[in-house]
Amino acid sequence: MNTINVALEQRDLVLQWPDGASSRFPYIWLRDNDPAELHPDTQERMFELLSVADDTRPAAAAVEGADLLLQWPDVAGPRRLQLDWLRACQPGQVRTDPAMIAPEPWPDGFSPERVPASAFDTDTGLLAQLQDLKRRGLTIVTGLADDPDSGVRLGQRIGFLRPTNFGLTFDVRSKPSPNNLAYTAGPLPLHTDLPNQELQPGLQFLHCLVNGARGGDSVYVDGLNLLRDLRSQYPDAFDVLLNTPVPFRFHDGEADIRSRRSVFDLDPMGFPSRLSINSHIMDVIDLEPELAHRWYAGMRRLKQLLADPDRLVTCHLQPGEMAVFDNRRVLHGRTGFDPSTGDRHFRGFYVDHGELDSRIRVLSRMMG
Repeated sequence: MNTINVALEQRDLVLQWPDGASSRFPYIWLRDNDPAELHPDTQERMFELLSVADDTRPAAAAVEGADLLLQWPDVAGPRRLQLDWLRACQPGQVRTDPAMIAPEPWPDGFSPERVPASAFDTDTGLLAQLQDLKRRGLTIVTGLADDPDSGVRLGQRIGFLRPTNFGLTFDVRSKPSPNNLAYTAGPLPLHTDLPNQELQPGLQFLHCLVNGARGGDSVYVDGLNLLRDLRSQYPDAFDVLLNTPVPFRFHDGEADIRSRRSVFDLDPMGFPSRLSINSHIMDVIDLEPELAHRWYAGMRRLKQLLADPDRLVTCHLQPGEMAVFDNRRVLHGRTGFDPSTGDRHFRGFYVDHGELDSRIRVLSRMMG
């Protein structure tokens, strides 16, 4: 039996599918999603909600082949909606999204796989690496050309580079009169970049150009594991850091950029997300005293967990290698280095999450 039954109720159209399931469609939803109301070139919606009455309903409805035919009282001729599309996009059901890839906490002994740069050159290789990056949040690319811009070109395969007050790209090396701890030779505490920005950067790329100094190891910690342990061991600390916005600020002679946010959020799947852990650009904590006591106690618990050396993934990157990581999940830092023993020079830039997700969707569509 392949019959699809149609019923026009007071506010909704109901389709009874051959397998016995049913779907309910508000009339206004059907009108709002009428393919005839989309621009033929851009496929953007042209329907205006106030152009119809709030109690609009079709005068008749029927199934014809693979389509649902609707006759609206103010429209000449029937309008068609594909039945397969209706079932896939019925109200209350989230549309399939190839970029919705659940993050996976790092297992014990995790080390980021070093993938050849050529894996990012083909559509198949690029899709596989971007999917893995969504899951794990960190990968190391190897075999980049001996060219300071070779890492940038790889990033542009994913999407547009995100400019900040440090520029479209930035050179991480010890320099006189630094305006950021990254531009010193000292150790760089574990952190996420730029929580002072209105939109904290998503992916970060750090391309090793020279790493000849003694020291200067790159270190990483999985924020998912960190916050999972904080939640299970110190739930009060987890709650106060989740629910208490605090100020962040970067300022120098040219910029004064501030935001106010909690140390982390929860995403729609319940995973901790958008980590903003960066003590060196945290502004004066302006919480009232009782809340300040609780917040500092929570931050101490977080820092104690972060100090566990078993959490660290340590890499001494070589020229031609590039770390790519989720800046809202993975904390990064480095050990100090001695500039008298050699140079250390990395080129960095950002690409936002929206660009990453878009590229995954487009490549998934191309691959069928």
